[in-house]
Amino acid sequence: MASKFQQLSSKACQLTQLITKNSCTLYKQTLEQNKQYIVEPSTVGKCEELSKKLFYTRLASIPGRYEAFWKELDYVKNLWKMRPELKVEDAGIAALFGIECFAWFCAGEIVGRGFTFTGYYV
Repeated sequence: MASKFQQLSSKACQLTQLITKNSCTLYKQTLEQNKQYIVEPSTVGKCEELSKKLFYTRLASIPGRYEAFWKELDYVKNLWKMRPELKVEDAGIAALFGIECFAWFCAGEIVGRGFTFTGYYV
């Protein structure tokens, strides 16, 4: 067991050294590939302007998302009305979607409690 831990430790050390050695080049390469998204001059005022643009653009997209939500809800209502004609595949997809939503809810609750399962700090 100790030898496996030592192997794992040495592999982690090698990986850390590799990342440390190549992080500067990776950073420069990423900036070079995405230079069309960099705004010049990069000042605090420009950052504030861009954040306001993002906020109000997202705010303006709410009506479209609201309409899409109601279309999806109408589709689900329609499926529910025609449930006797529902195929097994569709029911399975719906069940998996429900399970996934529940799992994300549980994960969010655990994260919200500080990664504790009981809700109490031990």
